[in-house]
Amino acid sequence: MSRSQPEPGRRSPVMADVARLAGVSHQTVSRVINGQDNLRPATREKVEEAIRQLGYRPNTAARALVTRRSATIGVIGSKSGFWGPSTVHRTIQAAGREAGYFVSSVNLQSLARAEVVDAIDHLRAQSVEGIVLISATDEALEVARAQEHLGVPVVVVEGDPHKTRWTVGVDQVAGAEAGTQHLLDLGHTEIVHLAGPMDWTEARARQHGWQNAMRAAGLRPADPVPGDWSAASGFEAGRQIAAREDVTAVFCANDQMALGLMRALHEAGRTVPSGPRGVSVVGFDDIPEAAYLIPPLTTVRQDFQAVGHRAIEILQAALADEPAPERLIGPELVVRASSAAPVGRKP
Repeated sequence: MSRSQPEPGRRSPVMADVARLAGVSHQTVSRVINGQDNLRPATREKVEEAIRQLGYRPNTAARALVTRRSATIGVIGSKSGFWGPSTVHRTIQAAGREAGYFVSSVNLQSLARAEVVDAIDHLRAQSVEGIVLISATDEALEVARAQEHLGVPVVVVEGDPHKTRWTVGVDQVAGAEAGTQHLLDLGHTEIVHLAGPMDWTEARARQHGWQNAMRAAGLRPADPVPGDWSAASGFEAGRQIAAREDVTAVFCANDQMALGLMRALHEAGRTVPSGPRGVSVVGFDDIPEAAYLIPPLTTVRQDFQAVGHRAIEILQAALADEPAPERLIGPELVVRASSAAPVGRKP
């Protein structure tokens, strides 16, 4: 009877047990485990079936000595608590394990240059084969670019392809254009942008997309209102925006700031989205709470799980010195009740 786990009291299976069950040599089993391709498919299949039946787990330390590969990758994230980066981090860990890697994670208190450098040095000391950096600040990108000559590829999530070789993410410009165009199609012309911090590539790309859509419609975009990704900064910006009676719509660089903005609008007597002083609101990310706000938030959805899986695929391509798959993943506009035509206009 086959089994996937050793029975209680029995020793763990070793390579010789696999060779005996498969009817092959110890060297053949070793070649299968180490990923060599100079084997007949039927032989490989017999060895893999024996591994499954015995529940054999290779000795990774011994394998690393033979292959000179650690089978370990590093992931660097921050303790920001934001849903997007956290989801990407979890997905990368799972996708990395599925691809046969051990995953060593470092969570930083901040994304300052010194902390990112220390994290990369820490992971390189563990002989990681590659690193995924979940941060697209300008300082982090500079650190990643400086690592390229050291032989350990660094894939940056939502990085700038002009500043680092390996990057992956959602098409931020296209997403911002879609969110802004939705408001334009409803009939809005005074659309304010509540922007993220400009030392983040994502914030700059989303601002660029908003500007593109406004200019394509023949409108001159006003100065954006700055935020720092947090709901608190959205609330403070919302107090300023609420006092501007000409504003009928706001495109927010993320959902957390949209949440704070909507609270400030409510306190100022500005209804979302309709009414004599109504303001339509569009966010970015599609956090799990977006559909349950009052009103439910129209937003641009990012497929963070797809980003995490693609990051591992790009890292594997970098390690194999092969062409990387497409780095950009398409966004999706999710229309809910927080956006509507301004009073007196029909979409």
